[in-house]
Order: sequence, then structure tokens, then C-alpha cells
Amino acid sequence: MNDKLVITRTDNNIPILHLKGPLDASTEGIFLDYARRVKESGARHLLVDMGNVDLITSAGLRALHNGFKLFTPMDEVEKWQKGNPGDIYKSPYFKLAGASTDVYYILSLAGFIHNIPIFPTLQEALDSFIK
Repeated sequence: MNDKLVITRTDNNIPILHLKGPLDASTEGIFLDYARRVKESGARHLLVDMGNVDLITSAGLRALHNGFKLFTPMDEVEKWQKGNPGDIYKSPYFKLAGASTDVYYILSLAGFIHNIPIFPTLQEALDSFIK
């Protein structure tokens, strides 16, 4: 297992961060720095490729949650919740793709699948932004 997270960025209509390695306490800052740079470049959306994440811890979950908050306007969430009481808001701005079965299981246990769309493949995730 690699102890360092490597991130590459693909800039298309939707920026993609491709993660490789662990997403944990020692790497959450690396992820958040990249996410902030994407946001500061003017992007409104972010797709995170989780296909090569071999480990995710509570700190990694915190990093993803902060990425979600960075790209998802909270005033929009509040407005949506007022108009849809009892329903769960799913972000159209921040999405994940390609998580392994083990990583998906952790995301599911932590409740991330309720608010963050998670797709089996990058292509399915990219197609979801177009709709």
C-alpha cells in the first residue's frame, strides 16, 4: 500500500480529480488543497475519481465532506430542503465515481450516498452532469 496520495487533474467541461492511494489524516490536506484550487479557478462542479483509492479513513471522509461543502452552495441546500421537507438533498455539483467495493461500503456506512452522488464509472458520472 502506498502511504502518499497522488492526485492528477483532468480539465474538461467538468474538472476531475483522479486520486491514487490512501485518503486519510496524512493526505486529507492534499485533497483539500487540490479541491480549493479547482474552485478558485472558477469551477462550479467537481468530479472525484475514487477508482484508485485503496484506503479511506474518518479523516478521508472529512476531506470529502469539506469538498462537498466547498462546491455545494449551502443557501441552495436550505432553500431546497424548505421546498422538499423530509427529502434528502443530493448535490449536483460534487460527485464521486469508481469507488471500490470496500471504499463504497465505508461511504455508505458514513451516509455519504445520501447527499453525494456516487457512480460506478467516470463516464456515468460525467453523463450525469449533462442532464
